[in-house]
Amino acid sequence: MGATTLVKKRKKKQGSSRSAATLYRKLVIGLWAGFVALLLGFPLYLYTVSVDFLGLFGGMPSATMLENAENDLASELWGADGKLLGKYFRENRENAAYDEISPYLVHSLKAVEDARFEEHSGLDGVSLIRVAIKSVLLGQNKGGGSTLSQQTAKVMFDLRTDEQYEGKLHGINYKLDMLLKKTKEWILAVQLERTYTKKEILALYLNTVSFGNNTYGVKVASKVYFDKTPNSLNLQESALLAGVVQNPTRLNPVRQPENALHRRNVVLHQMVKYGYLTEAQFDSVKLLPLKLEYRIENHNEGPAPYFRSVIREFLSKWARENGYNIYKDGLKIYTTIDSRMQRHAEQVVASHMASLQTRFEEEWRGRNPWIGEDGREIRGFLEQEIKKTEHYRKLVRKYGAKSDSVWIVLKTKRPMRVFSYKGEKEMNLSPLDSLAYYKRFLHAGFMAMDPATGAIKAWVGGVNHTHFKYDHVQQGKRQPGSTFKPFVYATAIENGYSPCYQVYDVPRSYETGSGTPWEPKNSDGKWTNAPMSLREALARSTNSVTAEMMHKMKPENVVAMARRMGISSELEPVLALSLGVNDVSVHELVGAYSTFVNRGVYTQPYYITRIEDKNGNLLYKPEPVTREALNEETAYLMLHMLSGGAEMGIGSSARLSPSLLQRVAVGAKTGTTQNGSDGWFMGVTPELVAGAWVGGDSRHIRFPSWTSGQGARTAMPIWDQFMVRVMNDKALGFKKTAFSMPEKPLTIETNCDRYGRGTTDSDSVEVAPRPVISPDDVMF
Repeated sequence: MGATTLVKKRKKKQGSSRSAATLYRKLVIGLWAGFVALLLGFPLYLYTVSVDFLGLFGGMPSATMLENAENDLASELWGADGKLLGKYFRENRENAAYDEISPYLVHSLKAVEDARFEEHSGLDGVSLIRVAIKSVLLGQNKGGGSTLSQQTAKVMFDLRTDEQYEGKLHGINYKLDMLLKKTKEWILAVQLERTYTKKEILALYLNTVSFGNNTYGVKVASKVYFDKTPNSLNLQESALLAGVVQNPTRLNPVRQPENALHRRNVVLHQMVKYGYLTEAQFDSVKLLPLKLEYRIENHNEGPAPYFRSVIREFLSKWARENGYNIYKDGLKIYTTIDSRMQRHAEQVVASHMASLQTRFEEEWRGRNPWIGEDGREIRGFLEQEIKKTEHYRKLVRKYGAKSDSVWIVLKTKRPMRVFSYKGEKEMNLSPLDSLAYYKRFLHAGFMAMDPATGAIKAWVGGVNHTHFKYDHVQQGKRQPGSTFKPFVYATAIENGYSPCYQVYDVPRSYETGSGTPWEPKNSDGKWTNAPMSLREALARSTNSVTAEMMHKMKPENVVAMARRMGISSELEPVLALSLGVNDVSVHELVGAYSTFVNRGVYTQPYYITRIEDKNGNLLYKPEPVTREALNEETAYLMLHMLSGGAEMGIGSSARLSPSLLQRVAVGAKTGTTQNGSDGWFMGVTPELVAGAWVGGDSRHIRFPSWTSGQGARTAMPIWDQFMVRVMNDKALGFKKTAFSMPEKPLTIETNCDRYGRGTTDSDSVEVAPRPVISPDDVMF
């Protein structure tokens, strides 16, 4: 190899070295340039996003929104005895303060979601670099990296679907949308860290995040899954909840218990890794099974579901008019309902109606219970009834009214879960079959109230709110039958008639102006043809005597009396009204009967005592609505009239529980419509008035005989059993045993012994007896 060759090689090597050095310098300069660009450009990018430069990126939550970060909060309905009755919500959520949360849950959450939570300021650089390397360089598409602050921002502000956060770049590319969303989360996370303490951020997160099963926030989750408060959660319960938030569907402890158990143990292992738990503690807990006390909270569960459903209309209207929303503003609604009385009422109705339904089915022996006035089954009844349903109307809209497809669908069987008193059961039914199944059920309505204040204490609107939504306390109205008679007798007594006034129980005929006379009959179709005192006539529910007093008092005056006592339903001023032919509600009758106990003062039934905002500020407090409907003497004499059945041992009231009649004064009236489709019982005591109705969904649905359907058999047991329970419940504190006498001496005779009827009243006064209405005084 010559010298020339060596020189050439040396020059070539030097050139290569210079090229490598140049390339190295360019690479270093490039990296520094990139770093500087990133250093300068990334903050600039963040700034342009935060200010929505040129409207490209969409808006951001304002500083005010951040400082007053709120979630939708369920409004709560509270009973008079301090018990939670239920909630109104779209997302079932309640807030808990940091100090109300178990330390186990805080440690579990940090260990599995954000181990460096206390060190970072909203963004965790280590986690971001790890995700970037795995996702970008290694192509592993790994998630993670979000801090608890980022996750809080994500769940509190819907940056992806809320239109107010969308800019001009939105919708161009899915990945671009995700990048912008993630960028906004970064910005909000840092802003949250500047606005709130670490403890406050943890509380915000735990009050916001979903735990599955329409359960939002740790306070509700603790109640739903474990029937506990957040501060009483133990280690394994805390680990379970901390694990669920990653994926509430896949890790649902109710529907996916194996997944949830595995995830709980992963959380426990992470707690060991980060020093929150020892290996020994982990070993002792990881083998424990899931132990849930699961009870879902919804609008059909809990006490007083019919009451909650009915008053929702009032609450929604009030909230709209006053700038609130009962589903998101966390209002506190305090009611008059006593949860103890409500429990007694619900248990009594459920027990009695289950027994009554069995008897109903036995008496029909598989025959259809919808019958006409001729006692025969109504042909085409189901076909006519199903045309009233929304399901039928939808099919008509879809196929047309004359299409065979409508009835093909209505007659096609499919599996469905249906109500029974032994629990839901699976059946294979067509819509027509389902209608026939449900039409066979009897229904009930029951309400109790304090006559002195008008406060409603118990409200049962039906037999099962999940399957039968219609309320039979206030919404439902049916013929009251003989429970309307006290309005006739109250009118008579107000006009000076004594409870001892006698009327012959004989058949009568009255001109009605229509050309067809009205000839009222007694329920058994018989007459005694003997004089009967008004008190005994009311106790025996003798129609002939009531009709005669209606004739003497004039229907329009009786209507006026009913109006003064709170009956607002339409009433026709006709003689037949005396037997209860116009529909009224349980709510109206209970309020009206309370007038007798409240010394003649009608107090409108009410159910809300006050409404507060989530911070306890008073928003609404109703004023009582009262008016003098009767003078005090008339009111007391009507109590004397209503207690006649129990005191004289006649009529259905005499069959009330002896223990109840020995304990407290009772005034009562039974009612049954002419065909036995509606059974009623109204009863008053010195401190509580209540009423019950029982009947079919349709007036055509009833027991085969009037005797089986009468109110004494269908409705009275509900009232009786409820009152026995209530009077025996020492916690309720009922003490008054007799009705209060008027302050002034009576001016009307109540001692009916000397007329040969009734019982003695030691407080009566001596007045001249009124004449007896004889058969000759009326037209036949």
